Amino acid sequence: MAIPTFNAIGFCAHYSKQGDWAFDFALQLSQKQNVQLNVFHFLQDPYDPDYTKPKHLSRSELDKMAIAEEKKLRLYYDKRAGEYLNIGFRECCEDSWTELHRCLKISEFQLLILGYTKKGAVFAKKPIQEFASDFISPVILVGPKYSDQLCLNNQASLLSFELGIPKENYTQCGA
Repeated sequence: MAIPTFNAIGFCAHYSKQGDWAFDFALQLSQKQNVQLNVFHFLQDPYDPDYTKPKHLSRSELDKMAIAEEKKLRLYYDKRAGEYLNIGFRECCEDSWTELHRCLKISEFQLLILGYTKKGAVFAKKPIQEFASDFISPVILVGPKYSDQLCLNNQASLLSFELGIPKENYTQCGA
């Protein structure tokens, strides 16, 4: 069986304890695998099931918001990344499901890591475990109760050995 390789890990930013755990895990894995870590942030929070983009804002106002959010993102995660320089940031204005698939197609990541904020959490307007199970690429959820609590979708579990994650250290998303 051929094992897929990857050159970038994607992480969706979330300013929470679980988001920090997921970032730390993504950073550690990026360093271990010597690959790019791409940090994505969405103006439309994919963790908020009720969020809708304000309709009264013009494109230039949305662009200004995106610039301000990207600056906040960089300041927050640059500090957490320390000396690791192989890291990129992207502020996304589009729908999270569409944008993540677009980024996947242009190889901005081959493995996606998300903070699992709480039991029953929603991501991209779906239960987060369902999102992970349905997503086309490998996905690892970190949390919700502990920093070493991992949930891998089927594609990620196939890579678990290569990633150095023993089977007893994770559960299968959607199982």
